[in-house]
Amino acid sequence: MANEDKKDFNAMLHDSKDMPKIQTITDVKSIKKYGGNKMYFAPPIDYDKVMKLIPYGKVITVGKIREYFSKMSGADFTEPITAGIFVSIAAWASYQRSADETPYWRTLKADGELNAKYPGGVEAQKEKLEEEGHTIIQKGRKNIRYYVKDYEDVLFNWN
Repeated sequence: MANEDKKDFNAMLHDSKDMPKIQTITDVKSIKKYGGNKMYFAPPIDYDKVMKLIPYGKVITVGKIREYFSKMSGADFTEPITAGIFVSIAAWASYQRSADETPYWRTLKADGELNAKYPGGVEAQKEKLEEEGHTIIQKGRKNIRYYVKDYEDVLFNWN
C-alpha cells in the first residue's frame, strides 16, 4: 500500500463491501488449485476480530485464517487476494487507533514469514515478536526475508 499516512484505515475496516458472501467460481484451474468452487469473501472487520483472538506468545498465518473462515462459512476456500489486503488494513487500522489494539504482528504470511506491509515493516514486527519470545531468522542473500523460527510449534489452535 502507499500513502498510508493519508488513508483512514479504520473507515476501510468497517466498510463491508457487501460481504460476507460466497461466490461460485467456474474457472477450472482455480477450482483445481483451491479444491472447490465455493469461494468465501470475509469483510475486513472479520479479519480484525480473528487477529484479536491470537494470544501473547502465539502466531497465526493468513492461510490459517482463510481456512478458519472457509470452515465457518461452509465454503471450499476463502479468497486469497482480499485476505492479504484485509489483514494489512486491520494492521494499519490498529496502528492508527489509540485504543483497542489488534496484535497484528502475530499474523504471519505463509511459512511463518514476516509481513513487510505492516506498520514499521519487518523491523517493527520482528521487534514485537522477539519481545514475545519468538526467534526470528533471516533467509536469503539478495532477497532477504524474515521468518519466525519453528512457527508451527506456536501456531494458535482454534479448538
